[in-house]
Amino acid sequence: MNTSVQILLRSPKFMIGAGTLILMLLVVMIYPLINQNDPLEMIAMAYQPPDGKLWLGSDNFGRDLFLELIYGIRTSLLVGFIAGVFATIIGLAVGLISGYVGGVLDNILTSFTNIFIVIPSFIILILISVSIDSRSSMVTAIIIGMTSWPWTARAVRAQTTSLRNRDHVGIAKISGYSTPRIIISEILPYIASYVVMAFVLQTASGILSEASISMLGLGPYNTISLGIIMNWALVFEAPVAGAWWAFIPAAVAIAVITFSLYLMNTGMDEIFNPKIRS
Repeated sequence: MNTSVQILLRSPKFMIGAGTLILMLLVVMIYPLINQNDPLEMIAMAYQPPDGKLWLGSDNFGRDLFLELIYGIRTSLLVGFIAGVFATIIGLAVGLISGYVGGVLDNILTSFTNIFIVIPSFIILILISVSIDSRSSMVTAIIIGMTSWPWTARAVRAQTTSLRNRDHVGIAKISGYSTPRIIISEILPYIASYVVMAFVLQTASGILSEASISMLGLGPYNTISLGIIMNWALVFEAPVAGAWWAFIPAAVAIAVITFSLYLMNTGMDEIFNPKIRS
């Protein structure tokens, strides 16, 4: 594992993706300490172009768009991270239990997973978001995580099904290990790299999902995210007014974050996937 980590740290794709995310995290954590103004404070005219004072201009309410972008990135990353954690945990649990236990339980869990896969998760996400009166960032993240786990569950099940017939698992059974102990000590370590990659992809998916529902006006209340910034720009017709700075920076931020996560995943895949590892 140490050798794999060392090789991973020499992967240009992984390092570029991870470095970009770390740099963005540092900026969104440090800048609010320097500029402690309220991002929702009206300090200029509506749709004022970028200048030396307002680096990204102002929005439709005359608020500092650069400061909004900083808070928006922070919220979107938080939502994506929490959604990724929930989706990975649910998918991992369902996949491990289904793949190792097998039989009737496997059929039930597999059928349940396939139903979720057949029904577009974005439709489910919209329906749940509409039915909830109060949506915080945490609630939005949990909803996204609960609707995006099936693909992880399917992949984990396939790997677990293959591993349960390996010699080391058979020896553990003969030794009298309990099922939870076998899953944790004899199966989970062999799929740990995939779980990490799945989490990275689920985080990227969570960020995109939050941006999508927020653009529809179904995102979290009383906060700022990249999707909400774009929603404000669309609702108040920033493109019609020619105020490109009201929506393009947020779109670019979403693209940079998700692309960085995909670069990290690709770098890990090249190291941990034996089919493409050189």
